[in-house]
Amino acid sequence: MPPVTTAKRRRIPGLRLFTMTAGLQRVTLIVGLGLVAVFVFVAIFAPLIAPYGLAQNSSDGVAFVAQQPPSGQHWFGTSVRSEDVLSRVIFGARTALIVIAISLVMSLVVGVPLGLVSGYIGRALDRVLVLFMDAIYAFPTLLLAIVVSIVVAGGQSSSFGGVLSASVAITAIYVPQYFRVVRNATVAVKNEPYVDAARVTGASTTRIMFRHILANVTQSLPVIVTLNAGDAILTLAALGFLGFGIEPTQAAEWGYDLNKALSDVSNGIWWTGIFPGTAIVLVVLGLTLVGESLNEVLNPLLRTRRALAPATVASDTAIEKNVPATELTAAELDLRESDSAAAEDSSAGEGVSQ
Repeated sequence: MPPVTTAKRRRIPGLRLFTMTAGLQRVTLIVGLGLVAVFVFVAIFAPLIAPYGLAQNSSDGVAFVAQQPPSGQHWFGTSVRSEDVLSRVIFGARTALIVIAISLVMSLVVGVPLGLVSGYIGRALDRVLVLFMDAIYAFPTLLLAIVVSIVVAGGQSSSFGGVLSASVAITAIYVPQYFRVVRNATVAVKNEPYVDAARVTGASTTRIMFRHILANVTQSLPVIVTLNAGDAILTLAALGFLGFGIEPTQAAEWGYDLNKALSDVSNGIWWTGIFPGTAIVLVVLGLTLVGESLNEVLNPLLRTRRALAPATVASDTAIEKNVPATELTAAELDLRESDSAAAEDSSAGEGVSQ
């Protein structure tokens, strides 16, 4: 008989991860993914969605009224610079997405290889890298971001220069985190049997690190990346709020808009600050919900607790109801046998005492 070949079904990416959730955890994941999807969609199609330009303060030769409340022409009102607040919020999503993508990619490219090399090779190189990364990690994150932003920007706040300086500043914050996570995981697995087997077969150091070890030490990185993305938005907003962000005529930035809205609060002008602030809260909330949901799914400790709780309840129920042994699962049989052995030991102990 010829061998029967079975075609593999193509699964939707991430569907298995979604099926591993249940109840409130699934609701949390759906809400988080929904907020993140809206954020990415708005950022990508910002020029098509925004009614005006990011720094436009007039239309058809007619200047916009400064600090105009929300209306049919300006849904989110106008700012003190006569700019449409809705357009600034939409283009601010694009700026945030670009900065997050550049900073996280740069952090992974720098931090992960350094962590692999430091953890696998060890010796003096490991001590030097650990000392250097701990020194960076000891600095306050916002202060470090401000210093790096000033050094990289060089006093220029152009569109490219401002985005690049903000991205490098955020990268300097997250490189030590990825380094420490990957380095500690590499130290834990570098003496495992599969690594020794690869070493015995003559595999090079580079092949062992990036082919055999890398896949086993990066399982927690998706959770860290998701949480760091939300923190990156807060850091970018803080830089813009303090005046170290991007020139407002070159790119829209939520933190800068919040800074310019401070004087409006005391005058009862709420729309210039509430909408950029709400955008920051919603995006960070969505990324945090996704990160926490991924942590509960990918963390083996939390996954084991969820798996053991229903099995224990089912086993106790089956034993209390005296279910026949043929209808019990293997775990329930083991639990019944252990309980029987414990009962025999206790009865034997009572006979000896008597």
